[in-house]
Amino acid sequence: MIATDALLTDLYQLTMLQGYYAQHMEGSAVFELFVRRLPACRGFLVAAGLEQAIDYLQNLQFTSAELEWLQGTGFFKTEFLQWLENFRFTGDVHALPEGSVFFPNEPILRVTAPIAEAQFVESRLINILHFQTLIASKAARSVLLAPDKKLVEFGFRRAHGGEAGLLAARASYLSGFSGTATVAAGRHFGIPVFGTMAHSFIQAHLNESEAFEHFALANPGNVVLLIDTYDTEAGAQKVVELAPKLAALGIPIKGVRLDSGDLAAHARRVRAILDAAGLTDATIFASGNIDEYSLEQLILEHAPIDGFGIGTHLDTSEDAPYLDCAYKLQEYAGMPRRKRSEGKATWPGTKQVYRRFDVDGKLAGDTVTLADASCEGKPLLKAIMQEGKLVEPLPALEQSRAYAKEQLSRVPDGLRVLKHASVYPVHFSPELRELTERMDIDAELR
Repeated sequence: MIATDALLTDLYQLTMLQGYYAQHMEGSAVFELFVRRLPACRGFLVAAGLEQAIDYLQNLQFTSAELEWLQGTGFFKTEFLQWLENFRFTGDVHALPEGSVFFPNEPILRVTAPIAEAQFVESRLINILHFQTLIASKAARSVLLAPDKKLVEFGFRRAHGGEAGLLAARASYLSGFSGTATVAAGRHFGIPVFGTMAHSFIQAHLNESEAFEHFALANPGNVVLLIDTYDTEAGAQKVVELAPKLAALGIPIKGVRLDSGDLAAHARRVRAILDAAGLTDATIFASGNIDEYSLEQLILEHAPIDGFGIGTHLDTSEDAPYLDCAYKLQEYAGMPRRKRSEGKATWPGTKQVYRRFDVDGKLAGDTVTLADASCEGKPLLKAIMQEGKLVEPLPALEQSRAYAKEQLSRVPDGLRVLKHASVYPVHFSPELRELTERMDIDAELR
């Protein structure tokens, strides 16, 4: 389902590993993955991709062909490459469950392992978790706006590669989308798949009526007809004229699709045409450059649209195409570590996140503290792997989807808006602040 090539990494991971190997550095390291700041117009993020991240860790190994290629680069010594033959992930992982709502500077995944193992997995873990979290967070915005609408992920053709398209379908479904147009996502993840026809199918026929009839006869259980190739309202009228003939054959018209123009205005006129002909059960589905901003406008206008195909803007997360992710060393050989770089300083030590809720069950505030410190609230990071093995089976996608729905129901109103969201309170505990200050003083004295 995802690429397993061990060389899907940055060169510096391997050059560092050779350095650790040469110096016999085998101590236990703690790395934490977090997002430094929210993109503009985001009030929260949704964690996604843990299943694929764990699958990567469980199956990590170098093939003989990969090691032979590395030998040919001239960068690596033979004894180091021989050591890589038995390289596996044997560490521990703590993480937020998929579907969790989270905020900046909160670790969403913690890796504890011998430093070579914990270091090497950085690039691919960020790659996997960053992308699905990005898409799940984007999709959640539409889900919160239109909880009663059918939302279908439509963006495979514009995704940045096959794996991205497949995982975008998974991430959007996790956040509450109804399904996807990507067939492989149905096979691999059990996600419902939806699809109708392209304008080319209409154009290939002599007229729309012939195209509609041929499509219906070929797909009697999925008659959703694209009506805007030439004239939207005229197309709707042709659907109405065809309906009795199809009904006599036992073929119902499930709906029509709009893909261009003023969707709200067309939907009102098409709805009137369908209803006047008694096709009140036929739905109207809209697509065509829709994102959460245009979706919000259509809902505010009370457009009679039952579902939406959301593609390019979702699969590329067009308004916020990346997250400022980091995977940083927080402890090595039993000692806390802290990066002090300007604008990129980290909070040291192994950490846990605790969450509080208000009387209505909504998110009220988080505290980041040291993992061995007590704190008010619910701990969010859970044990996932121990010594390279799963602590318990990961939840199925449907379970994670239900969890994401419950998480989103707890998001306060001020964080749900598309622009000018409130700032959620994330506090850093006195113990963590004290450790940070003490390390800074020690660093100045050295």
